[in-house]
Amino acid sequence: MAENDPQPVPSRTVDVASLKGLAHPLRIQILETISRYGPQTAGTLADRLGESTGATSYHLRQLAKHEFVREVEGRGTKRERWWDRPKEMLTIVTRELADNPTTREAAQLVSREFEHNRAAALANFVEHGWLEDEPEWSEAAALDTTNIRLTATQLAEFAHSVEKFIAQSVERLRATGVQEGARPVQIHFNAFPLREDAVPATRGRSRKPRGEQP
Repeated sequence: MAENDPQPVPSRTVDVASLKGLAHPLRIQILETISRYGPQTAGTLADRLGESTGATSYHLRQLAKHEFVREVEGRGTKRERWWDRPKEMLTIVTRELADNPTTREAAQLVSREFEHNRAAALANFVEHGWLEDEPEWSEAAALDTTNIRLTATQLAEFAHSVEKFIAQSVERLRATGVQEGARPVQIHFNAFPLREDAVPATRGRSRKPRGEQP
């Protein structure tokens, strides 16, 4: 690795206890909101999500217990604590957890909620962003689909190479600091085998969210 290359992002695979601790729709919303918009308090989360501060405060503590969020040192007060995500890549649901009868329900809920939130963010952009954002933003966005026939080995190699490229590119951009005029941007990468007899579903459900980054 060259001296100026970004350091690799720490990674974590969620264990059984942490998966069950995350398996609540509001906790996933809180984690998504902090990932997208940066550090939050129970109050700012309550305003964004339409919840009470009591509810967001409770669920923040549960997320902190399982190290999904951590308090921002040197910021806030005893009455107003700021929370952020550790800078790590998360593998949230593994095949082992999804197939285990004791964790299957939690795995399905977590997968479903993350996928629903991703789909909602994309639908919001398609519905409003193309026409309502400034041209420089709508023209900078890219929604690309490519179809190709691959073996499972080829798919795994392709997915790994793209995930590595995305991680390195994101860290290189982060190293430059937040630039003037920057906005929250969400990057999706999807690669999965299609069943020959499958038809498009009204609401997709992913079994294995991979590489969740802050």
